[in-house]
Amino acid sequence: MRDYKIELEKRVEFIREALKSSGAKGIIYGNSGGKDCTLAAIIAKHACENVLGVIMPCHSNVNYGQDREDANKAAEQFGIEQMTVDISEARTSLESAIRENVDISADSLKNMAPRLRMTTLYTIAQTKGYLVLGTGNRSEMFMGYFTKWGDGGYDLNPIADLTVREVYEFLRYLNAPESIIQKAPSAGLYEGQTDEKEMGFTYDEIDDFILYGKGDEETKKKLERIYERTAHKRQMPMRYGYQEINQ
Repeated sequence: MRDYKIELEKRVEFIREALKSSGAKGIIYGNSGGKDCTLAAIIAKHACENVLGVIMPCHSNVNYGQDREDANKAAEQFGIEQMTVDISEARTSLESAIRENVDISADSLKNMAPRLRMTTLYTIAQTKGYLVLGTGNRSEMFMGYFTKWGDGGYDLNPIADLTVREVYEFLRYLNAPESIIQKAPSAGLYEGQTDEKEMGFTYDEIDDFILYGKGDEETKKKLERIYERTAHKRQMPMRYGYQEINQ
């Protein structure tokens, strides 16, 4: 197990350096009431006073119920400012405009909300002079289980190297609300949705493979194929002929 006292200190310094080098005045993040955004926000709050969480419900009833309750509970416990921006109407309008030209696939429709949330965060961030905090963990990045240019878009991520197992350990170290630790991980995209059900693997299976190379041969092969298939989501866009200065 990691020494989470040291881990906290290192990640706090990481955020402070990012703020210093960018000249940003604070941190903004999407608060879904889940494990990852809660952990990232707590770390950010240790690093600076100006941390703003934005709750962004979008159609799904769970967004207005348990998710919102947990989001507010964590924010209140750690003294993090919150606001709510309901993006349901925006998604409905955008969906309607697109459907006049294209029959939208089910997966594309699910990914619309995360992309609208990122648009919301960056609009507020630019207005306030803040950096957008990433909240994805190592397990989900390995699986490509995030929306490209949605929750996969951010300025800095202090928990990107942590597996889900380690995220829970860190949350317990920080005394995060038990309701967040105990509930099934979910992106809250639709009723009954859970991360593990959607991926087809448990986080224990994924973390065992990432950390120790464990698993039966069929599971290993499937996970390797998923990692290869989603590689484009973990890379910067391909840019023909581009070179950094002095290269």
